[in-house]
Amino acid sequence: MTDALDERPLPLPDTLRPWISDIESVSAEGELPKAFTHVPDTATQVVVRVEDTGRRDALVVGPRTRASYHAEAEKRVVSCVRMRLEPGTVGPLFGARAADLVGQVVPLGELPARTARRLAADLVDLAPDEMPAHLAKLLPSQPAPAADRSRALLLRAAVDALSTRPGRTAAQVQDVARELAVSERQLRNLFTEGVGLSPKHYARIDRVRHVLHHATEAPWAELAATTGYYDQSHMTHDFRTLMGVPPRSFFTGRLPRARPCQAFRWG
Repeated sequence: MTDALDERPLPLPDTLRPWISDIESVSAEGELPKAFTHVPDTATQVVVRVEDTGRRDALVVGPRTRASYHAEAEKRVVSCVRMRLEPGTVGPLFGARAADLVGQVVPLGELPARTARRLAADLVDLAPDEMPAHLAKLLPSQPAPAADRSRALLLRAAVDALSTRPGRTAAQVQDVARELAVSERQLRNLFTEGVGLSPKHYARIDRVRHVLHHATEAPWAELAATTGYYDQSHMTHDFRTLMGVPPRSFFTGRLPRARPCQAFRWG
């Protein structure tokens, strides 16, 4: 992000927590940057954006497995609301497979479920502060069937175990499978269905995102150790693979050549 953007979290009603992990309003403050980066992300997001012409639309942005670097788009987005979905919610909400959305940006109204079409029609007419309450009314509040609840809880426990947290590195996939009493194959299937990524790919992206967020807090070797890498060279290799450049190049602004982007402004 940049100082040209004002980011503001929106209150999340308890009834939305089974579906959405957080909602954020982003608006332009002054001159927008000429170039911007979409970083890798494990989550599927709903994005409601407003262009400088006043045009509004609602998009679904699937998980991103690699960073991309973009020049200023023809359509300038001046504000947006981003909603990060909880793992396992893409199918029940939108009638789509999470794996089919990886690397994709699609209009929300084109997804098959009625909820997707209703959200696409409603959200574009709402101010950011009105969206959480409207979502709370629209999204299902009744519990899912017992089998679905069990799978959702299993998936979220696995996601938590494979996520890097301050002071805690991610567990190994085989250890997570053993702890949850499932096979590694069952765990892969659960992730493919509910997240769109394999467990190993999820953990790899999550580690690099941790580096992006904490790069200024410790020397590289220390950051590598606390993030769960074997050593600094392992961290540099993973970072270069997902970000396109090594950490030092990225944080000193030596980035890959930007290309035009028409879909969506901020990553």
